Amino acid sequence: MSKVKVPEVISNSKFNRFHLGLLAWCFFIIAVDGYDLVVFGTVVPLLIEEWNLTSVEAGAIGSYGLFGMVFGAPFFGMIADRIGRKNVIMITLAIFSLFTFLCGFATTPALFSSFRFLAGLGLGGIMPNVIALLTDYAPKNMRSMVVSIVLCGYSVGGMLAPILGIVLFPTLGWESVFWVAGIPMLFLPFMLKYLPETPSQLIRKGKKDELFQTLSKVSPQATFSKNDEIEKLESSNSKVPVVDLFKDSRALSTFMFWIAFFMCLLMIYGLNTWLPNLMIEAGYALNSSLGFLISLQGGAIVGTLIIARLCDKYGSRKMLIPLYAVGAVSLILLGFGGNAFVTYLLVGFAGACTIGAQNIVQAYVSQYYPPYTRSTALGVASGVGRFGGLLGPILGGVLLSAALPIQLNFVAFAIPGAIAAIALFLIPEKVAYYNQRPNKELHEEQRVAK
Repeated sequence: MSKVKVPEVISNSKFNRFHLGLLAWCFFIIAVDGYDLVVFGTVVPLLIEEWNLTSVEAGAIGSYGLFGMVFGAPFFGMIADRIGRKNVIMITLAIFSLFTFLCGFATTPALFSSFRFLAGLGLGGIMPNVIALLTDYAPKNMRSMVVSIVLCGYSVGGMLAPILGIVLFPTLGWESVFWVAGIPMLFLPFMLKYLPETPSQLIRKGKKDELFQTLSKVSPQATFSKNDEIEKLESSNSKVPVVDLFKDSRALSTFMFWIAFFMCLLMIYGLNTWLPNLMIEAGYALNSSLGFLISLQGGAIVGTLIIARLCDKYGSRKMLIPLYAVGAVSLILLGFGGNAFVTYLLVGFAGACTIGAQNIVQAYVSQYYPPYTRSTALGVASGVGRFGGLLGPILGGVLLSAALPIQLNFVAFAIPGAIAAIALFLIPEKVAYYNQRPNKELHEEQRVAK
């Protein structure tokens, strides 16, 4: 009989078929999440025309979904640390897919807004739990990379929305892009079968056989016996999960992460909602403006993969601070125009430094806090960030209504990037969870951070 140290088994594992399967499922889920979030920005110009909306009214409608995410992210994040991440992932996917699908049948702005709010509840809960589940099972030397690859699914889904818009709008109308959002519900039975539950939940429920079966897939070279004992995992003693975010001198870090999430999501949702309209104001046709939205998401994918690899080597904080700063500069320069190639390039940089940075900072947060509060940390930070996301579409609508010079519109979205860089600079790395584990074989990020 021996004592099984679950975190050690997972940390020392090598990327294999199990990790690939988990990565593929999580990538699919996040791609659906990205599609559902970006699809509104794709149809905004058509909704304004069909329902005779002002820019402020359209921005408000866009914010209803984000308002739902404000509640969904912390709620589903906290209960996932209690009932399991797998269960919450399936519940939230069903919620946002169903109500995004129903948006395609809305005949009034009020009904459409109601469906967007309900979809937002599910959308808010999906990403924190997918990231936490990935971090639970990823090998320690590539956690940032694995999480970041999956979060690129957000941009893939975001690119799919305008692409389908270009293809489907002429024949099926704007409603068709929402009908597509119902397809993921067909995959729920397969997710129930193939998605693993988090180790802490299996231990809590006494599912020892299922845990050992999963660990044998995570680390095929390891062997387990029914007589083996499981080393007790660190757990929370707080009745209110959010209290754990402020323990062990992490209060300042928690507040700074909240500020960074707020500012970055303000930029992301503001741009996703209004970039096509901003480019139309700058003189581009509708299809060209949708092309810029595709470029924004494409830049996010490339930026995320490159920076994630550097984060695993040099540390997330060191890469994120300049990334936010470069994003602010790119947005400012975008307001001054130029030839088409330069404009597309700047949009790509903006995608890498806004959506890409948000992808990476979530991987950073998932490792910064202990496993027992990982979903809570991500969920609450996402919930606070959604207030920024809520403000983004409204801010864009107000700026366009004011008929300001196009340069000022982009400057307004660049300022939050600078603030996010300052917030991350103030985060004390010494209290990060990965710097407190008694493991002599720390990976490069941990050694550099010290």
